[in-house]
Amino acid sequence: MSSLPPVAVQPVSGATRSAVLALRVHPRQAVFSGEMPELLAQAEADPRSVAMCVLEGGEVVGYFRLDPTPGAVARRDFGPGSVGVRAFFIDRERQGRGLGTAAMLALAAWLREHRPEVRRVILTVNFKNPAATRAYREAGFVIRGAPYLGGSVGPQHVMELELGELGR
Repeated sequence: MSSLPPVAVQPVSGATRSAVLALRVHPRQAVFSGEMPELLAQAEADPRSVAMCVLEGGEVVGYFRLDPTPGAVARRDFGPGSVGVRAFFIDRERQGRGLGTAAMLALAAWLREHRPEVRRVILTVNFKNPAATRAYREAGFVIRGAPYLGGSVGPQHVMELELGELGR
């Protein structure tokens, strides 16, 4: 993508929580990601997860959950240094501008700075969601191994972003 919007990612805080709760998933995508407020409640109930928000110009425009639990993504253990991304979405009023790709690039930078032990980011994306697959590919994710067949909405690609040693 030629020109991505400038975005940042950060953990949900008291200052961003109400804006995160106001985010709305596009109706066709809710089946893939889930919806607020349940998503935030699930992340906050898990002490290993980190609820994250996507910001554009200081405004909350998206949400996802970082989950380092082995088996949290595709019921597979991707080994030490792996973190899963779950429930990622951009607010339904802000889609189609490259925010998803920009958010994943911002996440890689955030992890290098704040979680240097993380070497790879893992997520799944439903076969029925080609726009998300394209956005993740544009951020550097590649399909890894066999599809995950245990999803409630059908098969999912398992995608990985290797953070490597660059910038460390």
